[in-house]
Amino acid sequence: MKVSLAAALAAALVLTAGAANADPDWAKVAQALGKAGAMQPGGVYKVSLPRSDLRVTLDGIALKPGFALGGWLAFEPMGDQAMVMGDLVLTEAEANPVMARLQAGGIEVTALHNHLLRSAPMTLYLHVEGRGDALKLAEALHAGLALSKTPFGGGAPPAAAAPSGLDVAAIDQALGAKGKLNGAVLQYAIARKEPIHDGDAPVPPAMGTAISINVQPAGPGVAAITGDFVLLASEVNPVVKALHAHGIEVTALHSHMLNDQPRLFFLHFWGHGPAKSLAAGLAAALARTNRA
Repeated sequence: MKVSLAAALAAALVLTAGAANADPDWAKVAQALGKAGAMQPGGVYKVSLPRSDLRVTLDGIALKPGFALGGWLAFEPMGDQAMVMGDLVLTEAEANPVMARLQAGGIEVTALHNHLLRSAPMTLYLHVEGRGDALKLAEALHAGLALSKTPFGGGAPPAAAAPSGLDVAAIDQALGAKGKLNGAVLQYAIARKEPIHDGDAPVPPAMGTAISINVQPAGPGVAAITGDFVLLASEVNPVVKALHAHGIEVTALHSHMLNDQPRLFFLHFWGHGPAKSLAAGLAAALARTNRA
């Protein structure tokens, strides 16, 4: 069977285009970074970096890593390249050495701030972004994180057992969302309705644009809550008022990205008390947002 020159060229172009648009090799990315991740909706490859080495307390409560110390990195394919965003949990002594090494490797710093008040020891949260070859990004991120004590061990995933003393179904109903269990911590990720971009790149919820709510048991019917609301400017003060009306503290208000469209504000919170009352306060705040 003869194949025309035109047909052969067309086939070669299709194969070349397919290779150019192939996702990065995530197994190699995991090897370069030093820790494996998992695929998330939207084609995002996400790596969890909880600071299980730290012993942090707040208002007498020992904070679990998945509750308030859960760093992460998320890679989004862009043709044969990638964009990475992340939130790294660091101690005060680690922050600037890590930032300097990341910037030397081409990773941009987009925010550095607190999430909590009164916690001991204090932890800082470094938001980063990079674009380019996924392997080189992973190597640069590993070099930066190596200047911290961030654990890279895989370890077994925490058992998905219902948090002791919490009525998970009631919290789900109050928030209008289905939580996921991360060990003893109940976690919610609630997307916004509008599409979100960073410059020309879409930023799906798995890249850190979902409203995040974490619930940790603190006794029978009692919980601690933390997380962040992802808000438009017009939503910030209505959400602050709703949280304060239910005894929930606002602990930080800031940006996470530099070129976000629309412009977004990330509002962090803390509460400790009856789980039913806290869930009502969170539901009142959620009602002030353009949630999906």
